[in-house]
Amino acid sequence: MIGLGRFGSSLARTLWKMGHSVLAIDASEERVQAMMDTVTRAVQLDAMDEESLKALGIRNFDVVVVGIGQDVQANILVAITLKELGVKYVVAKAANHLHGKVLEKIGVDKVVYPERDMGIRLAHNLVSGNVLDYIELSPEYSIVEIVATGRIAGKTLGQLDLRARHNITVIAIKKPAGQIVASPGALDIIEEGDVVVAIGANKALERLEEK
Repeated sequence: MIGLGRFGSSLARTLWKMGHSVLAIDASEERVQAMMDTVTRAVQLDAMDEESLKALGIRNFDVVVVGIGQDVQANILVAITLKELGVKYVVAKAANHLHGKVLEKIGVDKVVYPERDMGIRLAHNLVSGNVLDYIELSPEYSIVEIVATGRIAGKTLGQLDLRARHNITVIAIKKPAGQIVASPGALDIIEEGDVVVAIGANKALERLEEK
């Protein structure tokens, strides 16, 4: 993880808690010290220094995430360096669409937009209080998690017939007790309080959120 701002430090800590080996890098000694006990290893260095990255064995990591946010030039230069060093998979944070296009052009494997994505999720949550999460897959399709209320509660998936009527596919049902029904069938019942995980066109999902 290169760049230990709010995004980078949160991602690094979460990956470490999930049991992954995490190397955290930042030019700030203060940020590095703050991460010492919450990642596998934290190192202070200038990530634009190619020789320093080589010395760390950066090319041996399966994934390297560039989380540098405010300095767009540094973000791009570090991503270029990583690709030139032969890192297998590079993920980079983009500040905006134009920045993301540049990262794609230089060969970054995955571009993420944390601020934009959080804004989208919050907007859906504010507009429809039963939306727990919203992940945009493309400008047309998304995955949504909604709490079952109103007209969809108390019915089977067969009765709702969401796939035929709205081209929405329910990929999981999370029960309040923690049980998860993966790839539910037509006879599975959606009960009040269940969390429905569905994928479909944005317009169709908006109608589902209203139910």
